[in-house]
Amino acid sequence: MAQKKFNVLPGFGLTMGFTLFYLSAIVLIPIGCLVIRTLGISGSEFWHLATTERALAAYRLTFGASFIAAIANAIFGTLLAWVLVRYEFPGRRLIDAMVDFPFALPTAVAGLTLANLFAANGWLGKYLVPLGIQGAFTPLGVVIALTFVGMPFVVRTLQPVLENFEREVEEASATLGAGRLRTFVSVIVPSLLPPVITGFALAFARAIGEYGSIVFISGNLPYQTEIAPYLIWMRLEEFDYSGAITLAVILLIISFTLLAVVNLLEHWASKFAN
Repeated sequence: MAQKKFNVLPGFGLTMGFTLFYLSAIVLIPIGCLVIRTLGISGSEFWHLATTERALAAYRLTFGASFIAAIANAIFGTLLAWVLVRYEFPGRRLIDAMVDFPFALPTAVAGLTLANLFAANGWLGKYLVPLGIQGAFTPLGVVIALTFVGMPFVVRTLQPVLENFEREVEEASATLGAGRLRTFVSVIVPSLLPPVITGFALAFARAIGEYGSIVFISGNLPYQTEIAPYLIWMRLEEFDYSGAITLAVILLIISFTLLAVVNLLEHWASKFAN
């Protein structure tokens, strides 16, 4: 008779039941309520509300800026994680702790701080604006804010992978005559690609739903620097609940679609790494 494997947690039925209850209460029920409210809107009205010129401009800025910020975080976050794991230097622990700063800092405070920094009379803005680089009240400001809030996701995703990466593999590659570039492309990149894509997906998803850090630095100019979450808030302020629900559902559909694509890329990258 096969012996039961010891498990410190209760049985599968109890833990699965709690998991489904928790997931339903936090995620499925709110999303279900949103979808049910959408069913009360006619198809023509839904399409009209979802495709107004102001809404389309908000979509373009939201997803475009989120994508650019996630790409920047994927590149520079990977470099930062590499430096923190592979090198010892004075202040390393301080820099490592500062990576989590966007998690702890209220997003509204972050937005206000960035707006003051990049304004025309700010510490950085007074040097950048004369060069034609306007970081406040422009789409660039939105990208800066989204890059700030998304950076920890890439770094913290990559750090454990780099810490567990066997350097003997790199040494073996060098022993076999491979140069640094060949070792990086053939050995390191395939191993880091899945976590980099995961970090990118997390940063991208975080950026799509960001609100607090953007409202101050963007200026919220309709058709120019207005993001979709802010437009939803504006519709609620106008008591246009149908418009707010429609925009929320559109963001939900697009976000799920993009995350599904990213998951497929992660699966492909995992097979490529193996």
